[in-house]
Amino acid sequence: MTKKLGLKHIQAIAPYVGGRPISEVAREYGLDESKIVKLASNENPLGMPKSAQQAMLKAANELGRYPDSNGFELKQVLSARLGVPTDWITLGNGSNDILELSARAVAQMGDEIIFSRHAFAVYPLASQSVGAKAIEVDPTAQFGHDLPAMLRAVIASGEKAKLVFVANPNNPTGSYLSAQEIEDFLVAVPPHVVVVLDEAYNEYLAPEQRYDAIAWVKRFPNLILSRSFSKAYGLAGLRIGYGVAQPALTDLLNRIRQPFNVNSLAQAAAVAALQDEAFLQQGYELNRAGLAQLTQAFDELHLPYLPSAGNFVLVKVGDDDGAGAQMNLALLRRGIIVRPVGNYGLPQWLRISIGLPEENAAFIQALRDIVSSTK
Repeated sequence: MTKKLGLKHIQAIAPYVGGRPISEVAREYGLDESKIVKLASNENPLGMPKSAQQAMLKAANELGRYPDSNGFELKQVLSARLGVPTDWITLGNGSNDILELSARAVAQMGDEIIFSRHAFAVYPLASQSVGAKAIEVDPTAQFGHDLPAMLRAVIASGEKAKLVFVANPNNPTGSYLSAQEIEDFLVAVPPHVVVVLDEAYNEYLAPEQRYDAIAWVKRFPNLILSRSFSKAYGLAGLRIGYGVAQPALTDLLNRIRQPFNVNSLAQAAAVAALQDEAFLQQGYELNRAGLAQLTQAFDELHLPYLPSAGNFVLVKVGDDDGAGAQMNLALLRRGIIVRPVGNYGLPQWLRISIGLPEENAAFIQALRDIVSSTK
């Protein structure tokens, strides 16, 4: 028997599978691309802000040269916005990069990385990639983070625990943790354990849900804050995010970060998007209206769903374990792309990204037709 190449813990990784591209679905089902609705990847339905497009086009004149490896201009804007020095900021090729850098910086074979079941799929992938043991903690009844249970897992792990991932809001469940819950957790976590607070969707929080995470970074030297430009800022295709932590942790991340990990176009677009408050507010308002549009339809169809603080909603489409896959296939045949979440341990559910009003309406009509045909 031929011996397999590579490390066993790498061989065991199931590669991340993203939402299906429109072109692929069009080819497979013989559909017109222009009529397909994609509500699968939590992208901003408004697309990229015009301000970012203009900045990107201007930056294209310098593409013959390497990007600024230290991201000076973007860090300056972030520093002013967040109220932290530039040496507290790490730029990433999407916030995914920050999550993976965090695991690589503090964990290795034999260590433990702790996160909630039904949390972002990259957490187990990042854990496996460094050979650490992934400890999945059972969620609350609403599939949210059970922080007291996660703290017990940290204490039980002793010196083996090196990293905890906490998502707020959480993908794919949309669950939300209050400021008091998070602060109580940070106070109780042993200082040798790094906590990554993943805030990829924090711009979608309602005003009464918002809190000052930067104040926690200033207070807790074992905290890394991870944020993204892919969602509310509309830059998913450019792959850019950032981490905020005190200098000791930031230094570790930058030691293993790839040189030039964030390209020139992404940096220029991010600088512009950060300053485009009107676009951000428009996206927030569109998202709140779209969430109401979807959940009203789910109520009318008597389909259970979870309260969401993000730009997506998780809906239960049946009681058997094939329900999610079956409904997903039926929607695909009608030109509607959503996200089945069986790989998250939720085979009866679908995650629906919130789109433009007409995109939401097309999905709702297709869903009504399918539900009616099965009665």
